[in-house]
Amino acid sequence: MNPGRCAACKYLRRKCHSDCVFSPYFPSNNLQRFASIHKIFGASNVAKLLQHNVELKPVNGCVGLMFLLQQQIHNAETQLAKIRAEIAVLKSNAHHSQIQQFEDESDSNVFLPGRHSVAHPGLFNQASFGFI
Repeated sequence: MNPGRCAACKYLRRKCHSDCVFSPYFPSNNLQRFASIHKIFGASNVAKLLQHNVELKPVNGCVGLMFLLQQQIHNAETQLAKIRAEIAVLKSNAHHSQIQQFEDESDSNVFLPGRHSVAHPGLFNQASFGFI
């Protein structure tokens, strides 16, 4: 995790790997802190505790999990708003398309012989009774 060795790896005189369990908790500039912990608990027990702790919760603990969940909720709400806006645009386009299609059909029916226009229903009735 650190570019150099962490305090635990320095104290134990070993190579510090990128997945070192001590690295997030014992930076290289705080050797005395690890020495005190090692004296009381032992490096193996501390490693087991830290590994178990990492599996239970991330570095930020429950606050980090809450933040992560809030971010997921925010992202979902943003995505939902975008989808709703897209649906509104599609509905609007479909409505305008239907109106245009209806107007085109109405206009074409007026000029075709033998077809009765929806736009002028009274014209057919008057013509059939001889009023025109």
